[in-house]
Amino acid sequence: MKVNGEHYRTIWPSVDDPSTIEVIDQRKLPYRFTTKSLTRVEDAHDAIRDMVVRGAGLIGAAAGFGMHLAALQAPSSHYIQAIIDAGNYLKSARPTARDLAWAVDRITALIDPADSLQTVRRKVFSEACRIADENVESCKQIGSHGVKLIHDAWIKKEKKRVNILTHCNAGWLAFVDIGSATAPIYAARDAGIDIHVWVDETRPWNQGSRLTAWELQQENIANTLITDNAGGYLMQKGEVDLVIVGSDRTTYTGDVANKIGTYLKALAARDNQIPFYVALPSSTFDWTLDKGNDIPIERRSGEEITTITGATKNNSLETVNLAAPGTQAVNYGFDVTPARLVTSLITERGIVQAEHSAIHSMFPEHAPAVPAG
Repeated sequence: MKVNGEHYRTIWPSVDDPSTIEVIDQRKLPYRFTTKSLTRVEDAHDAIRDMVVRGAGLIGAAAGFGMHLAALQAPSSHYIQAIIDAGNYLKSARPTARDLAWAVDRITALIDPADSLQTVRRKVFSEACRIADENVESCKQIGSHGVKLIHDAWIKKEKKRVNILTHCNAGWLAFVDIGSATAPIYAARDAGIDIHVWVDETRPWNQGSRLTAWELQQENIANTLITDNAGGYLMQKGEVDLVIVGSDRTTYTGDVANKIGTYLKALAARDNQIPFYVALPSSTFDWTLDKGNDIPIERRSGEEITTITGATKNNSLETVNLAAPGTQAVNYGFDVTPARLVTSLITERGIVQAEHSAIHSMFPEHAPAVPAG
């Protein structure tokens, strides 16, 4: 997508030196647009953990390139085990994000113990690039399928403006490009559909106010920032036509783990008969879990709630306290929306019910094996 009219991905190998991976430092947005260089697997781990990069698809891509850096660091002896150990280290950075483990496992699976270290390094880098490229293509397809839902709402409203509510950031900043929840929005804009986006601020990291609103502004899409608690009121007033969110991990039965507060929006949408859609690539499905309650929920530092960072009038970044000294805070990163509250899932293969038989029908390669006889 574009930043000040120039196209960027969120992560890319340096043109001059592919042993260096460049990323957009999302902690500085929207106040400053800066990039950060990753040269060691430890850099990739810390970038994921510390929210330099975030969002399901981008975390997966960062893990893939992290494995590339791990292969470059691997010693000439015992290099296979060193890369496997590095993969386990990367997995520890963010426990809820399914794409993280998916990318690590995908790369680990292609390593042949008979390969030389140089061959392993070539394979890993090629696969990391492939993961990033597939991420972009999946988002394009999500947009192609999801735009039909926005188009239907537009026709139903006799081509009056369609109001879409989002939560957190599932835009191009959360992926390598285009995004999941925003992909149908961009496709609708390109199709000439009149759209407006209600942007949840999404405490405590404010990915909505800091990232989604900025991203939509860069693309000239009408949007309005709201507090996290305003969505239900807007739904009651008839000012929301549909909700589209992303996912960090979805069970094969359709339970969705997403940024904390998503469940409350799903409840409000159900109470007001408003469609609630989840956009995700298949890499975000956890094909081993059938219960959302079994999804590990990340618990982050309470300081993310009791403090906030922003830009001062002289454009310096400053962190200030929001609560009294010594205030105890618990900071869950995600919640789980049960499948019964999800109208449909929007994937790169199409729109599917949040139900295990429908999901497995769309992705038969992941369906349970039928016992012989």
